[in-house]
Amino acid sequence: MRIENSFIPVSGVGETTERKLWKAGATDWDSFDPSHVGPTTGERIEAFIDTARDRLDREDSRFFGERFPSSELWRCYENFRDDTVFFDIETTGLSSERDDVTTVSFHRDGDTTTLVRGDDLTAGNLREQLDGSLLVTFNGASFDVPFLEESFDLDIDTPHIDAMYAAKKVGLSGGLKAIEPEVGIERDRPDISGRDAVRLWREHERGQDGSLETLISYNREDTVHLQTLLDEVTDRLHDQTFVE
Repeated sequence: MRIENSFIPVSGVGETTERKLWKAGATDWDSFDPSHVGPTTGERIEAFIDTARDRLDREDSRFFGERFPSSELWRCYENFRDDTVFFDIETTGLSSERDDVTTVSFHRDGDTTTLVRGDDLTAGNLREQLDGSLLVTFNGASFDVPFLEESFDLDIDTPHIDAMYAAKKVGLSGGLKAIEPEVGIERDRPDISGRDAVRLWREHERGQDGSLETLISYNREDTVHLQTLLDEVTDRLHDQTFVE
């Protein structure tokens, strides 16, 4: 499903009206006819389409991030797939006031990058890595994003898909690693918990060989698997939502 299939960003158009439009044959902006709805709604939709086409040509993801309900932002993924940034953080605890970010991994268009505390994990490098059209996390709306903002004095305003909530819409609940087998993701190594991640970082600080490499490996794996998860979830959401 793509942005062009959507009418819910228009004021006064909800899911019921959108489904009626789809069933009437208006499955995208090109096939919309004002006769499908009342005159006021028709004018609003036409005005939105005119503006939205231009913003889409400019790849202005923020325009759509401000207009789509957060629960429906997954519809933007296909349009901005190549510039979507999947990321995941590891920390020494759950409090951004007391604890530190240790590693942050980013996965975009097939490439994965990890920033490490005490090396290249800086506000400037974070801004550079987060400079994409869309951001995707798992439970990042409550944890990863505010933790980074507080720890590095950032203002992260890029449209953000929290895959945890998107997964719940198709009946997939629990943590990332609990959901992965349900969408065909297999890990080659045993799982590590948040506590294990803290332990590995402390071991690294004490100079234990291999601890940082193991932590980075798991952190990077989470971001790569996050894309696989979102690919599957958006396919299921399309089947569940779109009426042709």
